[in-house]
Amino acid sequence: MPIIPLISSDTAGPLGLKHLPRLWLKALLAATGDLPPGYKDIRPGFDLMLLEGIKIDPEAARDFINTHRPSYLQFEAWLRQQPGADLTPENIAAVNQQIVTRQKAPESRAKMLAQLALPEDTPISDSIMLNNLDDWREIHEQVR
Repeated sequence: MPIIPLISSDTAGPLGLKHLPRLWLKALLAATGDLPPGYKDIRPGFDLMLLEGIKIDPEAARDFINTHRPSYLQFEAWLRQQPGADLTPENIAAVNQQIVTRQKAPESRAKMLAQLALPEDTPISDSIMLNNLDDWREIHEQVR
């Protein structure tokens, strides 16, 4: 059965990067064939924003996860070992700021609000909250 990646993009691990635990989980689930249809692993959006922001090759990250199926802490350790990775506190803060302030594109927002049965005048436009609500909707549909 597919596994809904319920880790929020607002979650950070010991390295301090928001969204990294979710990125790891989605890629791991994709590697094992357990990521539900419609979910993306290391594709445009937060995943690429984060990896490109810290100067990590997205394909190298995907290959590492596909090949080694690392724990989350092993994935963080791998990131720290990558030549050219920018994991300075200043850069991590800048990448986190991009993630927490990202707004859904109007067409994506409208589609998600409709799926959530929320009116268009709902005052939610940030990507993290809309993604959380969508995950919670998905898990509810899966278990009911």
